[in-house]
Amino acid sequence: MDYLVYGLGAVLFFVLVMASIALHEIGHLVPGKIFDVRTTQYFVGFGRTVWSRFRGETEYGFKAVPLGGYVRFVGMYPPAKDNPGQVRSARTGIFQSLADNAREAEWETIRPEDDGRLFYQKKVWQKLIIMAGGPMMNILLAFVIILGVTATYGVNRTQLTVNRVQECIVAVGEPTDDCAGKPKTPAYASGIQPGDTVVAFNGRPVSDWDEMSLLIRANLDQPAQITVRRDGRDVQLTPVTTVITGVPDRWDPGKRVAAGFFGVEPVVQRERGGPVVVLGDMVTMAEQTGHALLAFPAKVYFTAANLVTGKPRDIYGPMSIVGASRAAGEVASTDKIGAADKVATMFMLLGSVNLFVALFNFIPLLPLDGGHILGALYEGLKKLLARLRGRPDPGYVDTARMLPVAYAVGGIILVSGIVLILADLIDPIRLF
Repeated sequence: MDYLVYGLGAVLFFVLVMASIALHEIGHLVPGKIFDVRTTQYFVGFGRTVWSRFRGETEYGFKAVPLGGYVRFVGMYPPAKDNPGQVRSARTGIFQSLADNAREAEWETIRPEDDGRLFYQKKVWQKLIIMAGGPMMNILLAFVIILGVTATYGVNRTQLTVNRVQECIVAVGEPTDDCAGKPKTPAYASGIQPGDTVVAFNGRPVSDWDEMSLLIRANLDQPAQITVRRDGRDVQLTPVTTVITGVPDRWDPGKRVAAGFFGVEPVVQRERGGPVVVLGDMVTMAEQTGHALLAFPAKVYFTAANLVTGKPRDIYGPMSIVGASRAAGEVASTDKIGAADKVATMFMLLGSVNLFVALFNFIPLLPLDGGHILGALYEGLKKLLARLRGRPDPGYVDTARMLPVAYAVGGIILVSGIVLILADLIDPIRLF
């Protein structure tokens, strides 16, 4: 391994990710400025200030810990409804105290001339645009990056043409060329050959390998009639029965599930595509990311457990920005792929990180953007229902009441980040 190239690749990727985070915050900042919300800070990073400059009323700068960023809008929390002339409510309780303390800390910085420029005072649609601007910026970045790779270099896609036929059924990890005493695969028994192009499965036409794969999986141990195109004509192969075996789960490749098995390896070919193709790819990536987010807490727990017990790390598990940067460095320094493949892989990785950041921030929980979006939607719904019923405007939704949730979610994010960074430093996921 060329350690200099490895280090340069990792650092470059880290810088590109931080640039994406900076642009995420620009996605909040610009509409906030357009809608005249008083904005006091725009920072990349957290912790101690390394450098900053004021432009107008806003301080722009960098913090010492480059693991995120933020824009500070004034007036995120409205005054307490039960005491509109005061900051602190007369009620007690730990949750109410959390809300009141946060409200009090913020209102210490609010000036009389800020009236009308506070975030909570803005129209619902303006709040939605401001808070959705960050993750939408990441979606735009993901689209542009992935389109750049797909349209110019292309991405590898499985074809319906057969590359290799597996002769026998073997256990995971066993060589596929040692078939002594082992049962033949349904594919081998059907007579399918390398170079055949699959056109139908059980009489159902197939348009791509993903569709074919899903049909095989769902077939379990039922009869299968495959039609292929061979030498320019359609040929019906010998009917067989697919077998049930353990295959990687579609959404979690680290887990094996029972599914139908046939036994062919498709041709993989690099193809170029335009915006429509990229949008389709991003929908698939979003589905995969959504399933990964649902499993994220459990995955982090098992990552921590494996780190403590010394068990091997799940190569399909989550990683931090440190792990992603190390993976990029590994891609940059490997001799197993060419220079063009390295560049394409790194940028596809960057695109997928941007898409993950966007979807993660859309989770409808504070302190994430999705939590503020949910609050704005709830406020808009209350106002709409009141208007339809002829009732007075119910006023602003007090998102400060959700601060206990915000603290809990923030704590989970912090602990998860620490666990994954430690795992990426001690037992990193290796691509090659």
